[in-house]
Amino acid sequence: MSERFPPSVAQTLAAAGWRPDHSDESRGREWGLRMAAHATPSGRQHTVTDRAIKAYAEFGGLRVDPQADGDQEVAPSSFHLDPFLVRHSVETLAELAEAIGAPLSPLGEEGDGTGILAIDQHGRVFVLDHVGDWFLGENLDEALTTLVLGRRPAKVRADGTW
Repeated sequence: MSERFPPSVAQTLAAAGWRPDHSDESRGREWGLRMAAHATPSGRQHTVTDRAIKAYAEFGGLRVDPQADGDQEVAPSSFHLDPFLVRHSVETLAELAEAIGAPLSPLGEEGDGTGILAIDQHGRVFVLDHVGDWFLGENLDEALTTLVLGRRPAKVRADGTW
C-alpha cells in the first residue's frame, strides 16, 4: 500500500480515507489562506507554513481512530487533521513557536479535542495538551506513526528542546 508507513499505520490511515497517491493542492492552498486570515480579537494571526499547506493537501479532513494496542505502553491516539478545529490556538502556538525557535501552524486536534496538533516550518510535529507540549516526530509521517502506534512522544522542555 505505502512504503512511507509501517503496514498497520498505512492500513489505519487508508481506513480513514487516506490514499498515498492523492493530494488536493487546491484544498491545501484554500485552507492555508483561511487559517492565515483568522485573527484573534487582538489582531494576532496564525502563521501558515509551506509544510502545513502540504499537510492540508494530503491529509486534510482525515479522522483517525486507531484500534490496536500501543507499542510503548501508550495508548494510540485518535486525531482529526482539520486546523479549523483549533483555530482558537493562535496564542498557544505562538508561545511554543517562540520556545522552539520556529513558526508553528495548526494541523488539528488529538484525542477528541484534548490536544492541539501543530507543524513547524521544518516539518516537525508537536501536540500541546493540558499536561505539556510534546514532540511527535521530525516530519508528519513520523508523527502519524507515533500517534497510530502509540509510541511515547518526547516532552518539550521550557528551553524548547526535547
